[in-house]
Amino acid sequence: MATLLGGISPLIAVDRKAGAPLHKQIYDAYRARILDGNLRAGQQIPSTRELAAELGISRIPVLNAYSQLLAEGYFETRVGSGTFVSSSLPDRLTSLGEHGVSQPDAGVGPRPIAERAATLPHEVRQPWVYNRGAFNVSQPALEMFPVGVWSNLVTRYSRGLQVSALQYGGAMGLEELREAIAAYLRTSRGVRCEAGQIMIVSGSQQALDVSARVLLDPGAFVWTEEPGYWLVKHMLVAAGCRLVPVPVDKEGMNVVTGIKLCRKARAAYVAPSHQYPLGVTMSASRRFQLLDWAQKTGSWIIEDDYDSEYRYESMPISSLQGLDHQSRVIYVGTFSKALFPSIRLGYMVIPSDLVEPFTAVRHAMDICPPHLYQAVLADFIREGHFSRHIRRMRLLYAERRSALVDCIRKEFGSMLEIPGTEAGMHLAVLLPNGFRDVDLSTKAARQKLWLWPLSPCYLGENSRQGFILGFGNTPAEEMPTAVRRLRSLFPNTAS
Repeated sequence: MATLLGGISPLIAVDRKAGAPLHKQIYDAYRARILDGNLRAGQQIPSTRELAAELGISRIPVLNAYSQLLAEGYFETRVGSGTFVSSSLPDRLTSLGEHGVSQPDAGVGPRPIAERAATLPHEVRQPWVYNRGAFNVSQPALEMFPVGVWSNLVTRYSRGLQVSALQYGGAMGLEELREAIAAYLRTSRGVRCEAGQIMIVSGSQQALDVSARVLLDPGAFVWTEEPGYWLVKHMLVAAGCRLVPVPVDKEGMNVVTGIKLCRKARAAYVAPSHQYPLGVTMSASRRFQLLDWAQKTGSWIIEDDYDSEYRYESMPISSLQGLDHQSRVIYVGTFSKALFPSIRLGYMVIPSDLVEPFTAVRHAMDICPPHLYQAVLADFIREGHFSRHIRRMRLLYAERRSALVDCIRKEFGSMLEIPGTEAGMHLAVLLPNGFRDVDLSTKAARQKLWLWPLSPCYLGENSRQGFILGFGNTPAEEMPTAVRRLRSLFPNTAS
């Protein structure tokens, strides 16, 4: 069923000088738009009075056209609701193709697209991506979010809305929010920053995109973690970069190996506080090696601190940026994990001398971030709701993480290796030889278990087989059942 549009008028024009009468022109226009898929089954049509007023004609030809379309079954009326495209029409008449987009006719000539776009996967089809349920990655406990508090803040702000809030904002974002974030980062993450260095973005992905546009020319070499976050790789490829996969071990990215592979890489992307997907923390020695390399080669470091608020066996690890005295680190954070994914708000801390080029690029991309959620989030942070929510969720996720680890060890024994469990909202498990993670993840999806396979996170050929298991949205009491269902994927296998 198509989304109802409340009677929004389609693009219909009449010509008083044309040979065809007005009612026939209206009839033909509606019929053509239904058959070519621009009007869908169930979509509301403007009333005869509204359309007549919009076209500047008498209501009579509109009534005649609607009557004919109703008689032929293209329209239907619903008592008290209005007129709609008939819901009984075959789908093939009111759809635009397999993906809901029009398909060009054969023989229309070359249709070139940029090489960087052609190299990207056009659609994420894997069943474990973006489904909500046991083990899915990047899904917070949304049922625990203080919706009432948030709604009250939205209502309060909307009632006092100033006209100035309807105008374009600055490319860096709302000053009140940047001040609140700067205070939070200095206190909780050890980040060296002022509000003037903080840019509000739509999430960490946009932060990486802006950074690539400012810092990286097409063809630039970039160190990426191996294994690493798949969307980062896609973004860098789209920017025309040449990726250098640097292996990750229990101390994080192996900087010495990175130097051997490509000493003069333009940048390095790292998640030092909680590496994705293995979950390890970069050691202090590796952090200083990385900073030293960046300073000596004039390279940049993009630090992704996506979920480091959640650390369970020690205090949160201070940021890499806080150790950087040469302004080589661009620090990236997001509220998608700490609050809820659809908020689409993140931030980046930019070295002071780079603020102008970053601002220019951001302005060229989309001028400025939307105002409403920025203002509400600023109040949410300043009034203490954010810090209280983080404290509650840290306890909750610690419980869920412990339940998952205990259940895995109970059901699997030593069969599965867990490389990092100290932080975040997911953990990785490594499979023994002989198992294929993609095949098992596909099988698990039929049972509503959303196991993210580990092997696609590798760029090189020597990929490990395993799973990335999210525990954020699975209650501790449901974990034993979920892990037993996971165990059932491995029949006749000793622990």
